[in-house]
Amino acid sequence: MTLLKNKLPCLIAAALTLAFFFTLSACANASDIHGGSTINIVSTTTMLTDLAKQIGGDKVTVYGLMGSGVDPHQYRASAGDITKMSRADMVVYSGLHLEGKMGEVISAQEESGKKVVCASSGIAEDSLIMNGEIPDPHIWFDVSLWKKAAKALEKGMEELDPENGEYYLTRLELYTEELDELERYVKEKTNEVPEDKRVLITAHDAFGYFGRAYGFEVKGLQGISTVSEAGTADVSRLADFIAENRIKAVFVESSLPVKNIEALIEAVKARNFDTSLGGYLYSDSIGDEKNGTDTYISAFKHNIDTIVKELK
Repeated sequence: MTLLKNKLPCLIAAALTLAFFFTLSACANASDIHGGSTINIVSTTTMLTDLAKQIGGDKVTVYGLMGSGVDPHQYRASAGDITKMSRADMVVYSGLHLEGKMGEVISAQEESGKKVVCASSGIAEDSLIMNGEIPDPHIWFDVSLWKKAAKALEKGMEELDPENGEYYLTRLELYTEELDELERYVKEKTNEVPEDKRVLITAHDAFGYFGRAYGFEVKGLQGISTVSEAGTADVSRLADFIAENRIKAVFVESSLPVKNIEALIEAVKARNFDTSLGGYLYSDSIGDEKNGTDTYISAFKHNIDTIVKELK
């Protein structure tokens, strides 16, 4: 009894320490997107996650819902995603129906009074590529349009946190200079490819803005959304085009399975012409740190380098 009495203070102290540890762990898990005094931003796509970090710097904590290789056309928000959005200071999405299966979730955040920023909101309608009445959402493939998306994010941050407005504006200006340099790089690389060889065949029609901006004819096996599957007629039609124009390489996208492009290559071979798999391009997602493509700029450079290498 005396022994227990002597150990009691130690046992109580240990219990309190253990309780404190579990409480701290629970709080950390419950606030995994909070960054203390920083603005907490939840973004949908990997491109937007990078953009928010570039503009926000150390004034923001950014949580991206989609990882590298995730297809935003098909993405559905989980219960955990909804919780993260509801607790964030700002939600950033691309718009133009890119996150087509998240529309209601994003609208609910806006209706709740949350600061919600649509990255494509500053792009004039006459700058969009239209597929009938549906706008092509892949605006990041024209660097000049991505600059407008950057401005939309900067404006949203400044409105939410006016005290650091000059900081966000300065970072926008510096990042715009980097995007100017990227544009120069892309145009210089493009000049290495003869004009009659500038034909880009991809898994889905994500590169329309790229083609318009940098002088490539672009054809995708699927349409602007991956929701609709490519049919036999689509494969046959594109195989005819490749064989007739003797296009030496076709490209798969990092966020899509390779099987459709492999079927296309076989269909071309049946037409007595060999086209090769030119490599992987980042379309609806940027890459990761392991591959050195975890930023918008590095992923874009990877794309143009891969395209030029295979087509020139």
